[in-house]
Amino acid sequence: MPRQSIKLKWLFMASLLNNAGAAMLWPLTTIYVHEYLNKSMTVAGLVIFFSSMGMMFGNYLGGWLFDNWKPYAAAVITVTVATLGNVLMIFFHGWPMFPILLAVICFADGSGLTVINSYGSAVTGHTARYVYNMLYMALNVGVVVGTLLVGTLLDLGIEIVFIVASVCYAAYLLITVLHFNVDVRPKQTAKNQKATVNKSPRHNVHIVYAYCLCLVTVYLSYALWESVMSVHITDMHIPFFAYSLLWTINGAVIVLGQPLVTRLADYLSVKRQIIIGIAIFAISFPLLIWVHSFAMFVVDFVILTIGEMVGIPSVPAYIDVLTVAEETGKYQGMPNVAMSIGRALGPVYGGWMVDQAGYNFLFVSVFAMMLVTWLYAIMVSRRSVKIIK
Repeated sequence: MPRQSIKLKWLFMASLLNNAGAAMLWPLTTIYVHEYLNKSMTVAGLVIFFSSMGMMFGNYLGGWLFDNWKPYAAAVITVTVATLGNVLMIFFHGWPMFPILLAVICFADGSGLTVINSYGSAVTGHTARYVYNMLYMALNVGVVVGTLLVGTLLDLGIEIVFIVASVCYAAYLLITVLHFNVDVRPKQTAKNQKATVNKSPRHNVHIVYAYCLCLVTVYLSYALWESVMSVHITDMHIPFFAYSLLWTINGAVIVLGQPLVTRLADYLSVKRQIIIGIAIFAISFPLLIWVHSFAMFVVDFVILTIGEMVGIPSVPAYIDVLTVAEETGKYQGMPNVAMSIGRALGPVYGGWMVDQAGYNFLFVSVFAMMLVTWLYAIMVSRRSVKIIK
């Protein structure tokens, strides 16, 4: 029998385990394809591109399934597919099975991420802003755990990495099966049962699209840190371990700082918090022109991280108050689609721009992209907004 609400702690644990398992795979992809499978950097970039595209289609499918099918079945099926993909990778991690299984896992993860965010609307006893901040913290705790594990386990063998990742996904699946059987559909009254399905106001939808466009440029820029920046840093004779440590610092800052960020709700509207956060995030990129030591990379990455944790987790909460419950899955999937598009384009754009014009021009160009979409989002959201929830 479906319960009426889901406890935040189970959403938190599901997100943490999902991201711990995933964070054992994505930092490894470029190095594994290039150095272990002996493929070119171009091929490694294409593997990341198709994996990100798989995640994007998964984001869309997850939202559609949540709105139009059975949310619980959608959650169980997508997490099962991701878990099986990880288990198969233990035994089949050569070429071309590794990129094929990685794309399958990313597709299922994309769907699962949207479903988890959509389930956030079923949490009672907390504001949407608090719920999505906690889910974002769970994501980053998972990243800290996953990146620390992969750095430690890789020397023991690639199979060990995939085994531990599979354990994380299996625990994620267990939580999904036991705790996600929740009635998340909006209650229908006799009046609205006869009416057509509620639709979100057109201007609100326009705002959602504007902020998602901004997220595309933000995550295109963020993806540079996951791809070309590793080469940029090691070219300065800074060891790869130090580059990996940046991601641990990123997650630790978010975990420690998130309780402070949740208090911003008392002083800033959710829209203003997003605007300020993205501005801080964006300014970290032109600053990279003057960064030439590991200490300065840490400072710049902390600036980026502060902007990230202030602005990004508030986007789903803002979308939640702009859109009707009947379209929760659709619109909670959109920021995830935007992130996946940015992550797919970032490595390709970054590699091409470095070859054509160098790193400094790359940093300025992505800042310009973010600035344009940031200003557009501000302009669109200046008009009065109808708050739905």
